[in-house]
Amino acid sequence: MKPSGAYAQKLLHMTHDSFIIKHKPRLRAQKVMIRMKKYTYPSVLTIAGFDGSGGAGIQADIKTFSALGCYATSVLTALPVQNTQGVQKIYPIPIAAVSDQIASILDDIMPAAIKIGMVHTPQLVETIATSLSHYPKIPIVFDPVMVATSGHTLIEADTIQTIMDKLFPIADIITPNMDEAALLAGIDVKTLDDMHQAAKIIQTLGCKHVLVKGGHQQTATLTSLFFEENGQYTAFETKKFATKNTHGSGCTLSSAIAAYVARGENFHTAVSLAQDYIYEAIKHGKDVVIGKGNGPLNHFFNPDKLIKNELV
Repeated sequence: MKPSGAYAQKLLHMTHDSFIIKHKPRLRAQKVMIRMKKYTYPSVLTIAGFDGSGGAGIQADIKTFSALGCYATSVLTALPVQNTQGVQKIYPIPIAAVSDQIASILDDIMPAAIKIGMVHTPQLVETIATSLSHYPKIPIVFDPVMVATSGHTLIEADTIQTIMDKLFPIADIITPNMDEAALLAGIDVKTLDDMHQAAKIIQTLGCKHVLVKGGHQQTATLTSLFFEENGQYTAFETKKFATKNTHGSGCTLSSAIAAYVARGENFHTAVSLAQDYIYEAIKHGKDVVIGKGNGPLNHFFNPDKLIKNELV
């Protein structure tokens, strides 16, 4: 016979209370375990120059990392005075300050990938290479920033050889545009065949993967060539937009590659996804007027939330 009424309710409470008393230690342990569960974000470090106009350099890198769900850290290598119309002057950052910045960040927030941008003196190149030599397992994306979108040269002539000697061997991928590929390979780069030849020359200088960007092509379709370490290559084609808003496109593309690598993608997939990202960033910013010159991209056309990875 089933109990009913007030007596049944009393039994129910007694049963519930006895369950809690009996299993309280186990429940408390489960709650503690839940509270102890922690997460982190995929972190990406940019080592690059400043851009007060917000379209290139460290500013573009941080925007790109953030838009792709990664946590951005940064090391400042130079202080260019620039806007959308060009670079007027470059103030150097003390070499010791660059070294100290790298040491401070890597001692505290270990990145899942590193992007290197503007390094305009031999001493700066050597300092960065020495600092990063202690962390050989961190993937490095090197964007050899030598020529700005406006056509201004941003690097000292004697720095190029130091870059090839010191940074190429530790970089997993380098991402020169056509002008930069010409400087590195020592040949004119005007056509796809030139890009192909330049990439193969650059790859013999010690780097693993090479992406020669075709953004300066005067054609309706832009083609970039990605050469992998095993010699295979892929051509990535995108539509060219009628717009001046491409300031910082090289910084953005290399940063997107680093972000996708930090998220766990291999380099081929990272380059492919980064190509898609920059296409959309240019597309969504092509009609926006920011400044009087070459405007920025729309980095936040469809931003991801910060990715939470469970700490092991």
